[in-house]
Amino acid sequence: MTAHVNGIGIYYEKTGSGRALVMLHGNGEDHTIFDEAVGTLKNSFTCYCLDSRAHGQSTPDAPLHYDEMARDVVCFIEQEGLNDVVLYGFSDGGITGLLATAACRRITALIVSGANLTPRGVKLSLMLTLRLIYCFKRDPKIALMLKEPDISFEDLKKITVPALVLAGSKDVIKESETRRIAVSIPGATLRILEGERHGSYIVHSEKIAGIIRDFVYQ
Repeated sequence: MTAHVNGIGIYYEKTGSGRALVMLHGNGEDHTIFDEAVGTLKNSFTCYCLDSRAHGQSTPDAPLHYDEMARDVVCFIEQEGLNDVVLYGFSDGGITGLLATAACRRITALIVSGANLTPRGVKLSLMLTLRLIYCFKRDPKIALMLKEPDISFEDLKKITVPALVLAGSKDVIKESETRRIAVSIPGATLRILEGERHGSYIVHSEKIAGIIRDFVYQ
């Protein structure tokens, strides 16, 4: 299905029944990375898995900025009439989730994995790789990660809902950045998952399903 929000088309799939769960993928991916997790989550949630702008089956040429991506999500939630929403975001989806939750009272629980506040929150090895790729491909998706986000502590303090901040112990996000996010969101819970990489427990994995379910229904 496609929702027309914020001047573009956002493709999404709706599966299951129960409390609304909006799921946001990372850079260069689409909603299908959550297929295995949704297989479990659909028994507890109505899962709305979105393709971000310029990804998957959503509008391909939309300008890429995290604040606009967050606005897409907020508009989607409002247009669909969703309330008491759980938002889960991975990587770029986590960044978008932080911004959307700070701006939308319909979101009442937040889980983010592998998010960063600025490009400096990414480990140097990844940043150098991204710069090299961009030199050859000039991909707007890569440019987004090199130039954004720019999320302040004041932005994070606007998030007043229960929040879980996740990262792997082998993540490409600096652990100090993950901890900074967690301590800046009032009352947030931090989990560093031992042995996990950036997306090893998320992309085509059921592991994230149990983490989400346990946090929401603890």
